Amino acid sequence: MGIYEELVERGLIAQVTNEEEIREMINNGKATFYIGFDCTADSLHVGHFMALCLMKRLQMAGNKPIALIGDGTTLIGDPSGRTDMRQMLDEKAIKHNAECFKRQMERFIDFSDNKAMMLYNSEWLKPLNYIELLRDVGACFSVNNMLRAECYKQRMEKGLSFLEFNYMIMQSYDFYYMFQHYGCNMQFGGNDQWSNMLGGTELIRRKTGKDAHAMTITLLLNSEGKKMGKTASGAVWLDPNKTSPFDFYQYWRNVDDADVLKCIRMLTFLPLEEINKMNDWEGAQLNDAKEILAYELTKLVHGEEEAAKAKEASRALFAGKGSSENMPTTELTNDDLGGGSIGIIPLMVKCGLCASNGEARRLIQQGGVSVNDEKITSIDTTYGLEQFTGEGLVIRKGKKVFHRAVLV
Repeated sequence: MGIYEELVERGLIAQVTNEEEIREMINNGKATFYIGFDCTADSLHVGHFMALCLMKRLQMAGNKPIALIGDGTTLIGDPSGRTDMRQMLDEKAIKHNAECFKRQMERFIDFSDNKAMMLYNSEWLKPLNYIELLRDVGACFSVNNMLRAECYKQRMEKGLSFLEFNYMIMQSYDFYYMFQHYGCNMQFGGNDQWSNMLGGTELIRRKTGKDAHAMTITLLLNSEGKKMGKTASGAVWLDPNKTSPFDFYQYWRNVDDADVLKCIRMLTFLPLEEINKMNDWEGAQLNDAKEILAYELTKLVHGEEEAAKAKEASRALFAGKGSSENMPTTELTNDDLGGGSIGIIPLMVKCGLCASNGEARRLIQQGGVSVNDEKITSIDTTYGLEQFTGEGLVIRKGKKVFHRAVLV
């Protein structure tokens, strides 16, 4: 089985421009392909995780990845999948975010000995002359076709800025520039990027008379990928300072039963023969599958040692085994217990489990909070010094979010 056939069997491929040519190229290691990452935050998140895993798979098969850091396109903002305009970032923040991305990507992609490239599109976008760009590139785009693109259609009712309207041209120019200067012959992205990607292949065809290729990957968990990386508390980040290895593990440990095998196929590097043996698993076996998924992905992102710690901490919660010492922890001081005790509401806010006292109050009143396996029924519950002895208090928010509070 070639790498293309494996990607198909893993359920990763959604659309391609020319399947036969793409199959031949990536099966024979002839693809120099890029995936773009706009620098809108100081960490990659789970939504980028599939793209990084795909780049790793293709590189292992002999193809050459280009990780394109969109420090230039971030100045404009991608309207795809958005109902409102993205927050505008200054160049200093974008540069910082790009450096954070670089460190995280190096865990997945081997950049040594020219096996992969990391490029920054500000290199060619910032020197562009506006009038020259309009004449040279703008003439290749039909406004009618652009307005039919899904990424723009969903914004038309609320208003699409002219700034964002240029994003498709900028992304297309990225592909054209890398095709000309770096031998990039293929681009990958999520389904929501399809219109932008086709713009790039068409620009190359019109400007050079040559063909380039595009392939979209299936976005995980649902067709639009909107659930990817989202929890009640926000995004799931790859930076351990933003999402701890334990919380990362728990995110995957708690995927829906219907999604667990799909996630294992798409994201882990376990052999398909091993995964196919799980097809008939049900009931308690699906919990075993979730442990496999969570461990394999936490190992990829945070390393084997952190994955083992997260697994042990998770079992302490779900199976009564091991220790809770590896779960996310907030350290309190005597000042936090100013009167000798702390109420459950300020405790939850202090631990970052709720953003406000009101949110904590509502959650308790709805029966969504437990401490040391006892459901909290009163918003006036307090905890004194003596109750923080040993491993401290284990707070559970809902069914899936656990946090430990200790006194130091």
